[in-house]
Amino acid sequence: MDWITVIGLVAGTLTTGCFIPQVIKIIKDKSAKEVSLLMFLIIACGDFLWLIYGFYISSLPVILANAVSFVLICLIIALKVKYK
Repeated sequence: MDWITVIGLVAGTLTTGCFIPQVIKIIKDKSAKEVSLLMFLIIACGDFLWLIYGFYISSLPVILANAVSFVLICLIIALKVKYK
C-alpha cells in the first residue's frame, strides 16, 4: 500500500469518525432536537455521490470513508425522525 493511500485512509477515518459522537449523544440523550434534518439530508446526498465517484475511480479510501459515513449519516437521520 502506498503512502498516498494511507493518507487517504487516515483522512477518511477522521472525517467519518466525526459522526460517531453525534450518534452516541443522540442515543444517550434520546433526543435529536438540536440536529438539523436538512443538513444531514444534504450531507447524505453528497456522501452518496462521493461513494459513486469512489467506485468510478476505484479508490479504496474514498469508497470506505463514504460508505461508512453514509451509514452513520442515515443512522443520524433515522434517530432524528425517531426522537424528533
